[in-house]
Amino acid sequence: MNRRKFLGAIACPLPMTPMTTLHAQQTTPSTPPSEDPYLWLEDVQGERALAWVRERNAQARERLQAWPDFMPLRQRIREVLDSRDRIPAMRRRGEAFYNLWQDATNPRGLWRRTSLAEYRKAQPAWETVLDVDALGKAEGVNWVWGGSNSFGPVHRRSMLKLSKGGADAAVQREFDTVTKRFVQASEGGFELPEAKSSFDWIDADSAYIGTDFGPGSMTDSGYPRVIKRWQRGQRWQDAVTVFEGQQSDVAAWASVDRTPGFERTLFGRSIDFYRTETFLLQDGQLRRIPKPDDAELAFWREWALVSLRSPWTVDGRIWPTGALLVCSASSLLEGKPSLKALFTPTATRSLQGYQITRSRLLLSVLHNVAGRVEEVWRGTDASWQRREVATPFPGTVGIEALHDPLLKDDPLGEAWLLSYTDFLTPDTLSLAYTGSQTGSDRFERLKARPSEFDATGMRTEQRFATSKDGTRIPYFVVWPKGAQADGRNPTLLYGYGGFEVSLQPWYSGVFGKAWTARGGVLVVANIRGGGEFGPAWHQAATQENKQRSYDDFAAVAEDLIRQRITSPAHLGMQGGSNGGLLVGAVMLQRPELFGAVVCSVPLLDMKRYHQLLAGASWMAEYGDPDQPEQWAWISRYSPYQNVRSGMKLPAVLFTTSTRDDRVHPGHARKMAARMLEQGHDATYYENIEGGHGGAADNAQRADLQALEFAFLWQRLVPRARIPEKPKGEALR
Repeated sequence: MNRRKFLGAIACPLPMTPMTTLHAQQTTPSTPPSEDPYLWLEDVQGERALAWVRERNAQARERLQAWPDFMPLRQRIREVLDSRDRIPAMRRRGEAFYNLWQDATNPRGLWRRTSLAEYRKAQPAWETVLDVDALGKAEGVNWVWGGSNSFGPVHRRSMLKLSKGGADAAVQREFDTVTKRFVQASEGGFELPEAKSSFDWIDADSAYIGTDFGPGSMTDSGYPRVIKRWQRGQRWQDAVTVFEGQQSDVAAWASVDRTPGFERTLFGRSIDFYRTETFLLQDGQLRRIPKPDDAELAFWREWALVSLRSPWTVDGRIWPTGALLVCSASSLLEGKPSLKALFTPTATRSLQGYQITRSRLLLSVLHNVAGRVEEVWRGTDASWQRREVATPFPGTVGIEALHDPLLKDDPLGEAWLLSYTDFLTPDTLSLAYTGSQTGSDRFERLKARPSEFDATGMRTEQRFATSKDGTRIPYFVVWPKGAQADGRNPTLLYGYGGFEVSLQPWYSGVFGKAWTARGGVLVVANIRGGGEFGPAWHQAATQENKQRSYDDFAAVAEDLIRQRITSPAHLGMQGGSNGGLLVGAVMLQRPELFGAVVCSVPLLDMKRYHQLLAGASWMAEYGDPDQPEQWAWISRYSPYQNVRSGMKLPAVLFTTSTRDDRVHPGHARKMAARMLEQGHDATYYENIEGGHGGAADNAQRADLQALEFAFLWQRLVPRARIPEKPKGEALR
């Protein structure tokens, strides 16, 4: 199973005072009370807890909407999000290309399709397959689209995932894309109730499923532990058990490869977030595949592809962390892999992933956090060949192969989608083809996003800060027009630093209109814990070394101040999920560096995180707080246990969602309550819907982002105003 896909499904993706200028290792956390006085706020739907939320929300709105520019800013953000000029993302399903489209008219979305010929047009003709808003209205449920899983090559039948308010837990229902209606259970249709379920087609009439079958069927992390084979016409409760993981696992799973001539069924235990034990179903028996548990495995016809997260010694040779290896599938299964390296990392180059066409591999490579694409293929002399594809540079490059292995003569077998963007360049989408060995790559421009803000005079640069242990930490600076290093620029520092997630340049009309076009400097930090330089960069800041992420982030802030890009009174920081933990920890460790903090859908109570929702699945990242030696290092940075009265902290805005069933809203609730009790400047806002993304539709996203930017402008430049629009451009 591809760990990156699994991660995407479950991851988590100032005034100075001598007392608070020390790093976390140098402080002693305050002794936690014998009983947490705010445990009642973990009751997500509890009447008392929701009353507290409503009161905090009202206070937040009164404070933030009082900023004179709130309403026009929210409108402008909504216009960006609903723009009909944005590029419609598409996913191939047989001969059609599917897209979920959300705008002002369709806030929850239209699931629709078109042909490649139509997509090439400036205004394609789209066929609506399902109107999610109409469905929600008809059924009286606030459905949020969660994705589709169709059965190829025809792709007539598809399992749709729909959640209430955007939660991870969802119902799954079989849908006929020809008749455009759900296949009812009375007709033999597949349907699963609300849960964190998995579904993988075996054939048109059977599937492997993992769901909540009752006590003991889910792991401690809240994901399926038991995999069953489900036949059409059978109740899901009566499906037959075929594989089981352990209670302590993150999840058990099944994966079916139906490539003609290379059919394979895999089962696996995700032991933790980074280790997987994988089995091949062969002659009715499960055969464990001999590979390192922390290596990612994929099959490509007769080949096995192995991505390493730690060194692997085979026949006396040590293959390095971050390498992509290939061998015949048969040699791997026999335990004698004949390995070749398709990619070997360097100090500045890392592999972010790959895509498979009919005959080639497309490697997505980062070089000093700038994207490149390399093409790898098997030569006529049986050697592996490679070449660099002439894609735009530097910036962020996205690739997606269009090959359908179930089609005998696939006209798009060597085709792939290429996207490019950077902080000041709007996204473009092109159709590309592998197979060129002359260097004259073929790209057909399909779509280009128009500019959403005036970038004239703006510039981007990459700088490096030096962390506490001497490590060089790269960061991007996006300068607004006319800005000078005078120490007075309102500056927003953004970071994540976890789960091997890389922060690459992006183009954002929202950040452009709400921040940089108004004179704000945007800074993105590529700290350890992320994946910008491969698995080793990530592993350098996990478990007992997690503090390095916070040291790196603080080092970037110090460098911004030292270089007079900004000053503490004008410097804000923002992060969400693991990034929320990042800014929460740094807020307490280095409060003298910042004037404002936006902390979104955060982890904050690291004493109890593993007991809340999906928290147990992240112990490979943070450690187990129930183990005294591990709590010793976690306790040094856990925000909820370290905040105390008398600390001089920056103003902070916490945002979360009631429907977030990945990172429990109790983290943000309890932290805000404790800080308010201690007399700190804390503002709290909780959206009732939205899941871990914080919002369920564009209206909610615009409102939430407007609240966040209002908070930043109020705190960092109290008298800031949105510049007047050019003459003739009315403010709607």
